[in-house]
Amino acid sequence: MPASAPSSAASAGTLYVVSTPIGNLGDFSRRGIETLSSAQLIVAEDTRHSKRLLDHHGIQTAVSSYHEHNEAKETPRLVARLIAGDSIALISDAGTPLLSDPGSRLVAAAVEAGVRVVPIPGASAVMAALVASGLPVERFTFFGFLPRKGRERRDSIAGVIDSRWTVALFESPNRVAATLGALAAEGGGDRRAVVARELTKQFEEFRRGTISELAAIYEEAAPRGEVVILIAGREEVAADEEQLEQAAADLRAAGGAPREIMDRLIAEHGAPRNLAYRLAHATAS
Repeated sequence: MPASAPSSAASAGTLYVVSTPIGNLGDFSRRGIETLSSAQLIVAEDTRHSKRLLDHHGIQTAVSSYHEHNEAKETPRLVARLIAGDSIALISDAGTPLLSDPGSRLVAAAVEAGVRVVPIPGASAVMAALVASGLPVERFTFFGFLPRKGRERRDSIAGVIDSRWTVALFESPNRVAATLGALAAEGGGDRRAVVARELTKQFEEFRRGTISELAAIYEEAAPRGEVVILIAGREEVAADEEQLEQAAADLRAAGGAPREIMDRLIAEHGAPRNLAYRLAHATAS
């Protein structure tokens, strides 16, 4: 318990972070059902959505909404109940809470207050997609939903392409083609990728190919349902810095701007981004 925790924390309740099914209701663990049944309150992202799951398992615990629009207001009230001795179960619409879903604020506040936080593991779209992808999963990076526009999106796209490890990210079905196209334009067109959709549901599907191949497929028709995109990490290339310096100089002599030089050093010569940036701007001085 943190040294700053209130003295009443010993009698406090417990915050349970409960994973729920991502599609197939049979994936809900017995422990998860028991936890939701015995808690004094369930906080859910969308109470109407969660009602189907709760009704299916005969769970009659009171339910309160907790989402991005009310979490600042609701968090102090919930922490006060936890300190007073109530146990609360946090769930999201599907899968494991906090992963691109509300909950981080509540968990952090509970920890700060000295309240016990207990994970109840279960379904996760990220993990389900990774283990069936066929891509290396010894190490991976989770990006969640990429920003939709501006510099944050450009930086995120570059981060995906630069990653040495498999990347998992969420995307809305109507933006899959655009995101894959942006990744291809950043120099990742030949990178292996997987689009996993409707995981654990009747029409579960994994499509595998290069980023460019998959971008072309989904440009023709957007996928349906929930989507996880997986991108293989970049392969390490032993770059010869002298050759890269010469390539940068040649591109500069041909009138290339620093950004174009950097992109081509990465895409055509396999240069690490930080080295490509340095060489592209060094030729401009």
